Amino acid sequence: MLATASQLVLRNIDDLSGNVLLVEPMADNLANELLHLAPQLQLSCYSTDASVASNWRNDQVQLYTDVQPDFTHTFDTVVLFYPKSKEQFGFTLAQLKNAIGPETQLFVCGDNKGGIKSLSKHAEKMGLAANKLDNAKHCLWFALFGDFKQLPHIGSSSFTIEIAGESLVLHSLPGVFNHGKLDVGTALLLENLPQISQGKVLDFACGCGVVGAMLKRKHPAIELFSSDISLLATTATEQTLAANGLAGTVIAADGLPANPKQFDYIVSNPPFHTGIKTDYSIVDNFIRQSAQRLTSQGSLTLVANSHLAYLELLQESFKQVTIKAKTNGFIVYRAANHS
Repeated sequence: MLATASQLVLRNIDDLSGNVLLVEPMADNLANELLHLAPQLQLSCYSTDASVASNWRNDQVQLYTDVQPDFTHTFDTVVLFYPKSKEQFGFTLAQLKNAIGPETQLFVCGDNKGGIKSLSKHAEKMGLAANKLDNAKHCLWFALFGDFKQLPHIGSSSFTIEIAGESLVLHSLPGVFNHGKLDVGTALLLENLPQISQGKVLDFACGCGVVGAMLKRKHPAIELFSSDISLLATTATEQTLAANGLAGTVIAADGLPANPKQFDYIVSNPPFHTGIKTDYSIVDNFIRQSAQRLTSQGSLTLVANSHLAYLELLQESFKQVTIKAKTNGFIVYRAANHS
């Protein structure tokens, strides 16, 4: 199966030549399709998504996964998949400076619902120009022009929060959930964290690392693990923990990290989107895996939009589910397999 944006790449395959770098593509079968249809191309992939990186890991594909990739040469063609976050688009382009040479052809593709319709205006603000070349499958295909060397370096931003009796310095990167601010759901979760004295604690879908940092600040004896599918998020989390003098193991993983095998507590503001679409399978898998990976006396605490049907999913996997807080359109649930 191919995402519609990937199908648009294949539709415009004649635009690709030589050394081709695909930037933040989908976790689908596009690599194999390109290798089959255009074996003359030399493919590389740059992704900060653990699932995509795993999907694109191929002997015939050069893979770059560092947030700041070390490109040692330029490419003939670069295809950038337009991200949900406009800030991430600018950030990613800045990371590509060493990959773009005077002769590089740069194309941008994306789903209409993902905001790519505004690419021309966005590019103009960055001193670039975008020329629409194709429109199909509710997606757009642009050529992007300009002096990419003049794009400013974009680093992490930091801000301080005062909540639940604590003060924390948070670091974030473009593309991280609720970049640069504390969202309402996570704020409610921080006010209703479980009382933990010790044990292995997982902050799943850690984002900028705020939940794990708060848990470690309040309960120094815990062994903290923070995981996220996004390397942008895990990088931000490492910076957040360091800024507050806190220790923890940060892991980039698609789903729950493989190790440790069991956790005493899992705490999360879990994602419910794949790209721009609501996807219950993500949180369904997370809840089922959590029930299997928690110790017998362990618990899962999560926050969710009140309109999402999480109560039923939790009750399918756990013996006991309680609502700890409910306000401003969000609910904090606690689930356990013990009384």
